[in-house]
Formats: sequence, structure tokens, C-alpha cells
Amino acid sequence: MEKVFDGIKKTKLGTEKRPAVVRVQTEERLKEVASILEEKGWQYTIELEPDKPEDITDLEILLNPQEPKVAEKKLGRNEPCPCGSGKKHKKCCDK
Repeated sequence: MEKVFDGIKKTKLGTEKRPAVVRVQTEERLKEVASILEEKGWQYTIELEPDKPEDITDLEILLNPQEPKVAEKKLGRNEPCPCGSGKKHKKCCDK
């Protein structure tokens, strides 16, 4: 089972404590990415490295944040069974 929260609060991406780190290959791309980050008010570090592949993962995360996951309601043992038998779930389909 995957652990969702380990008790350590992570700093928000794009802040002073955790700036977005982006790697680009050209000066033109650097200006383009910097303007997007500045427009949104995010803190960032851009590396200009023509020899390495572009990495804008942090920018993509900031532009497309994940929606919070909603846990499905679990069926309680004392609730009626969803099969329609009229029995409690613990005495019907929970075997």
C-alpha cells in the first residue's frame, strides 16, 4: 500500500524556499519560460544548457496542478448490504 502522507509538510513549488527549476537549451526559450514564470509570480531558477535535453517538469506541474483525490466512502459493517438482501453487510457479503 502506498503511503500518502509521511508527516513532513513539503514546501509549495514556486516559492522562495522551493523555486521551480527549469533547464532549457536556447536563449529564446529561456526568455519565453521566464516570462511565463514571472507572469504568475513564481520563484524560479533557469539553467541554460545547450548540451542537455530541456526539462520543464516543474513548470508543467505549476501550470497543471493535480486535483485532490477524494476517498470513496467505505461500506460500514452494520449498514444494509448493497446486494439488496436486507441483511447487514457483515452477515451477508462480507464473508
